[in-house]
Amino acid sequence: MPIRREDRHFYPIDWRELSAAIRFNRAKGRCERCGRPHGQLVYHLSDGRWFDNTAGRWRDNRGRLVRTKTPPDPRVSGDEGGIAQTFVRLACAHLDQNTANNADNNLAAFCQRCHLDHDRPWNIEKRRLTVLLRRALGDLFTGPYRR
Repeated sequence: MPIRREDRHFYPIDWRELSAAIRFNRAKGRCERCGRPHGQLVYHLSDGRWFDNTAGRWRDNRGRLVRTKTPPDPRVSGDEGGIAQTFVRLACAHLDQNTANNADNNLAAFCQRCHLDHDRPWNIEKRRLTVLLRRALGDLFTGPYRR
């Protein structure tokens, strides 16, 4: 995920190299939470299950092989029944949301889905603060907002 321009000064100068070391050296190009491979097209269902081409089986949202009755093989043509495709990109995430803490045990390689899932509480709080700031600026410069 790209870094916002206003947040770039929170990251170290060598962030690209540090991020690449975490994503490709330590995690071997796979998400550390669900195991999705970087740079590949992945078939997935809305509940988080995804098809692992290397194993030829479905995995759950934590990367474990699914043992229950599974959906049809997505490689076979026909009715896909809710199967979607996603191109997987890995990103390096700060586990404690502190961009100044770049210790190895605070960084993890996550796919887009896992990164958004991990950051959800923080993103909700940021959205709340943005709304409050916009309301405050509106009150300061143009008076109260009209409904």
